[in-house]
Amino acid sequence: MSARDDALAAAMAEPDPSSLAAAARLRRSFDADDAAWALAQAALRRSAAGRFARADEMLFTRAGLEQATREPVARWRAARFVAAGVTQVWDLGCGIGLDSMAFAEAGLRVVAVEADGETAAVAAHNLALVDGDAEVRVGFAEEAAVPPGAAVFLDPARRTAKGRTWNVADFTPPWDFVLGHLASERFVAVKLGPGLPKELIPASVLAGWTSHRGDVVEATLWNRLGTGTEAVVLPHELRVTSPPALEVRPLGRYLLEPDGAVIRAGLVSAVAPGSDVWLLDRHTAYLSADEPVDTVYATTFEVDEVLPYDVKVLRRWVADRGVGTLEIKKRAIDVDPAELRRKLRPKGLGAATLILARTLAGTVAIAARRVGR
Repeated sequence: MSARDDALAAAMAEPDPSSLAAAARLRRSFDADDAAWALAQAALRRSAAGRFARADEMLFTRAGLEQATREPVARWRAARFVAAGVTQVWDLGCGIGLDSMAFAEAGLRVVAVEADGETAAVAAHNLALVDGDAEVRVGFAEEAAVPPGAAVFLDPARRTAKGRTWNVADFTPPWDFVLGHLASERFVAVKLGPGLPKELIPASVLAGWTSHRGDVVEATLWNRLGTGTEAVVLPHELRVTSPPALEVRPLGRYLLEPDGAVIRAGLVSAVAPGSDVWLLDRHTAYLSADEPVDTVYATTFEVDEVLPYDVKVLRRWVADRGVGTLEIKKRAIDVDPAELRRKLRPKGLGAATLILARTLAGTVAIAARRVGR
């Protein structure tokens, strides 16, 4: 083992690697740089615990951990590469290697390319945990000589000194380079943020939005899977060529809240094929039904009561029922749920959900409870 390995083992044994006491103890036995590196890695591993199966063996950078693909999403995407007949994938801009690890675990030959040498070293360590033959190269994505027949995965950096950006002039690698790969004959997937502006989506690709455990985590562009949009609510995939048109009708016995990925993909009307569902408002992504609807693409609530959207009325309702735990949901209504919750002064042992929704009768507060999934 190297001195850094020994330092990391000592840092991992510390109750709080970020404490001054831990730093003092490690500096008694290790070089200051090695001690600082080890303590930082131990803290990052603890932050990653529960998110990544091998977090206690991996190395991280802070930026890489913040931007890393969730493991179930990376594995789902790798499986799609395999299903497409891909045998080799070049991960251009691999970061700390989370996606590359998923590709390798799926049996694909991986070549990972990263411009930053320190980050590339972290990726090499992580990839070696699952595939000793995987290759990590230091270099720019646009300079990589990808061989014919190899697939490409791209995750363009979309950050500036001011934070995240959708100005394509600030993307790394350049957006024209990304578009060139999407227009190529090879199999290509491009990971982007879930806030992807629709005007950036080429007409020739499949654009998908993926959610995991209720969070919309990313958008992906695919160049060899047809065109249109899809919603992926892991592990389920919703792709509809022509979503049905729905009527706008009064609130029924049930309210359906589509998953965020479904909303971003524009597939709200397709969440429950064969069921009699309708919209509460033409421009709001709430559906209703008179019968319970079983769908993985939406949460179904049974309506208990419909109240005026009035703070005094709602405060009295909360107090009368002894509601202490109050969930407030809303769509297309200019209100801060946290601020409204303070105004309603929840206190007691009860729990309730209020859904603020636009309806044909105006904006109302719907007291409801989850049913089904």
